[in-house]
Amino acid sequence: MTPHVQISVSDIQQIVWTLVDLHGPQAIGYADEAVSDLDQQGSPESADAWRALKSVMEDALAGRLEREGEWTIH
Repeated sequence: MTPHVQISVSDIQQIVWTLVDLHGPQAIGYADEAVSDLDQQGSPESADAWRALKSVMEDALAGRLEREGEWTIH
């Protein structure tokens, strides 16, 4: 069983912008690969975390998220 790790909204913000800055739109493809690999490995919670990151990356790339400031994730 994988231990549950708490990750803050600011951690997610930093991860998303780092991936977008390093890889641009290709970051979405990397997230898709991670989801697929983790699903195949039987790690659905980790795959779901990458799905969530992908969703936030899509918003960042589309200009719907500010780089700085406070985020609220639902």
